[in-house]
Amino acid sequence: MLIIVQNLPVPLDRRVWLECRALTAAGYEVSVICPKGPGDPAYQLLDGVHLYKYAPPPQAEGALGYAWEFLYCWVRTALLSVKVRARRRFDVMQACNPPDTYWALALLWRLGGVKFVFDHHDLNPEVFLSRFGEPTGFAGKLQYRILKWLERRTFRTANRVTSTNTSYQKIAWTRGDVPPEHTTVVRSGPDTTVMRPVEGVDELRRGGKHLVAYLGIMGPQDGVDGVLEVARRVVFDRGRTDVRFALLGFGDCLEDLKKQATAWGLDPYVEFTGRVGPEQITRYLSTSSVGLGPDPLSPLNDVSTMNKTMEYMAYALPVVTYRLQETVVSAGECAVLVEPGDVEGFTTSLLDLLDDAERRARLGFEGRRRCEAVLDWRPQAENYVAVFDGLTGFASRGPFPDGRPELGAGTDQWGNKMIDVSDDAVLRAFAVTRTGE
Repeated sequence: MLIIVQNLPVPLDRRVWLECRALTAAGYEVSVICPKGPGDPAYQLLDGVHLYKYAPPPQAEGALGYAWEFLYCWVRTALLSVKVRARRRFDVMQACNPPDTYWALALLWRLGGVKFVFDHHDLNPEVFLSRFGEPTGFAGKLQYRILKWLERRTFRTANRVTSTNTSYQKIAWTRGDVPPEHTTVVRSGPDTTVMRPVEGVDELRRGGKHLVAYLGIMGPQDGVDGVLEVARRVVFDRGRTDVRFALLGFGDCLEDLKKQATAWGLDPYVEFTGRVGPEQITRYLSTSSVGLGPDPLSPLNDVSTMNKTMEYMAYALPVVTYRLQETVVSAGECAVLVEPGDVEGFTTSLLDLLDDAERRARLGFEGRRRCEAVLDWRPQAENYVAVFDGLTGFASRGPFPDGRPELGAGTDQWGNKMIDVSDDAVLRAFAVTRTGE
């Protein structure tokens, strides 16, 4: 199997890494082509997965900049695919968007008998609309039409399409004319045997009573500026100097967000961690009292699954989020839902939850149990591997041949004391105190 990713390095792209691990556990050999992260080698064999990486291009600006970025990454990926093929023949190529450009590489490899799976992560036409609005000028209309054409070509080239939710699957059927039997929903659910709470780290609260967390990309469409607006209202309008905010992640807007926080005098209350790995995510989300979903209503966000919502829930972390279609599907009754755009309502809902320990206990407990029963990666991994079994005829041993690990107490690989999530009373208590007591 060859998996192609352009927008994030692997294993930082948690969905793709889960997919890689599921395939290798089932008996497939997996190679990945992706850009380098800071300090990454050009080649690495990690947990049985062959990682081939190229130096990323400079950050793109404007239409020409994005066109150059896509061309550069496409050529570097194509050259590395030849290198992968020289080491070992691959039978299936999977491309994860954005962008929707690797169907052309799939056509080339089809001459060698390679089949193509499209792992549909983003709706690129909706990304355009969410950032720039409905195009009115010639240039904007042309860009939008090109994006829709690239999307159609990707759908029509694919032998199979894996969609992150049913909204995306319906777009594959209607806009992509993909036969329903060639689509499979593979949600980006957390592996709850790995994403599980540990005893909180008091130092991360930086002297506050409560820590509030945001985890995710910081782009124009992600609404992280709204987190700063909520923080400003919490600290200065409501006088709540006992609350601290941790913003975990990176993206195009990170530096501007830091400047805004400084300009508003929020530096003592807001921490930007930058790029984070599994250990930092575990500690911050296990220490926090509430997780935030600030994504504004847009053509993209309304039908996209927000991984952070499910990851908060995996750590028994109550969620305050805007009411978006697919966010409601993920969270069910386990989140506090605010009408999109109501920043004052979001602020009030956050403070009300921070001051209601019993409600935090209920939402945190129910969120973790929903993750285990409904959103967990394990059934999604079985669906995912079945796509490749069907394409190749390989009788795999499945993604979890060793069964399910125990969920009792103990220590994780970094020495953190894990919470016994199999015990209802212990989990309920942790959802409030964020300690192991």
